[in-house]
Amino acid sequence: MSFQSIANQYVCDVPVYEPGRPIEEVARELGLKPSGIIKLASNENALGPSPKALAAMRKALTSSHLYPDGGGFYLRQALAKKLGVRMENIILGTGSNEIIEFLFHTFVAPGDEIVAGDRAFVIYKIMAQMFQARCLEVPFIGHTHDLKAMRAAITGKTKLVFIANPNNPTGTRVKNAELTAFIKSLPAHVVCVLDEAYIEFLDDPPPSIEYALKHNVVVLRTFSKIVGLAGLRIGYGVAQPECIALFQRVRQPFNVNSLALAGGLAAVNDTGHIRKTKALTRRGLAYFEREFTRLKLEFVPSCANFMLVNVGDGDKVFRGLQQRGVIVRPMRAYKMPAWVRVTVGLPAENRRFIAALEREM
Repeated sequence: MSFQSIANQYVCDVPVYEPGRPIEEVARELGLKPSGIIKLASNENALGPSPKALAAMRKALTSSHLYPDGGGFYLRQALAKKLGVRMENIILGTGSNEIIEFLFHTFVAPGDEIVAGDRAFVIYKIMAQMFQARCLEVPFIGHTHDLKAMRAAITGKTKLVFIANPNNPTGTRVKNAELTAFIKSLPAHVVCVLDEAYIEFLDDPPPSIEYALKHNVVVLRTFSKIVGLAGLRIGYGVAQPECIALFQRVRQPFNVNSLALAGGLAAVNDTGHIRKTKALTRRGLAYFEREFTRLKLEFVPSCANFMLVNVGDGDKVFRGLQQRGVIVRPMRAYKMPAWVRVTVGLPAENRRFIAALEREM
């Protein structure tokens, strides 16, 4: 008898999430040298990790034989001070992805519904399948969330509604006033999840922390993007204390490791690294816009650290670029088979991508 025959059927039906391909994997597959490959596929920080975080992690290595602080006291304390909230308003996770799992464990049962955009982070739908819930995917309008349609999709069975802002993979945002009106309109049985992995790239972010303190709102943030700690898997959620207390019941002991806690704590106030990353990103986005315009390629103006571009056949161009040592992300999984997503890299990496893309077009 096979394992699949005795497994829960809904697990067998869940698709496997496909991340951006690692450099080493592409090198092995295509017989290329890893040093000759650039990865612009996963929206990672081109400048690397926060220098302050690196120093803190090196120091933390000496005590890696000890279990981490299970409650993440000092990191939660630092975040609370920065955000103007209490420690009881904050939960830590193995990336903000783990807090998405907390949300499902806490609020979603088989037969419930969630609402998300049809071109938002695909993990929302995958998690709904894992918890035997129904995901209502609302079509985007103008490459961004259609909040009016999402509000209309909410029923008595809806438990969670997800808004990624800025959104991955489109790089678009919703207007602050529209988001405020949407949140105020939600019924009491619905939790609004604001996934803000890229919020630091905005100059005029919404008052999302205020939402979390006053409404049924959970804000998700991460250390993976602007401070460059994606490999550590460290994120956090902000919500009312009653909600956070429920999350504490469903999380695993020591879910965040000691290196992640040390790196995150040091990175919280590394404003210099954040400022450099934003400046690099703005220049990179402007360069992409100029080059895509020159090449007469449709693109979506981005508020994050990546950009979508219509290349006609995303899968074909993705494969061709790989052969040239450039890894990007095809968008078929997001119902955009003609498009690829490219992360802003260092200036030389951006130029190399454009040169390779021009040869593929």
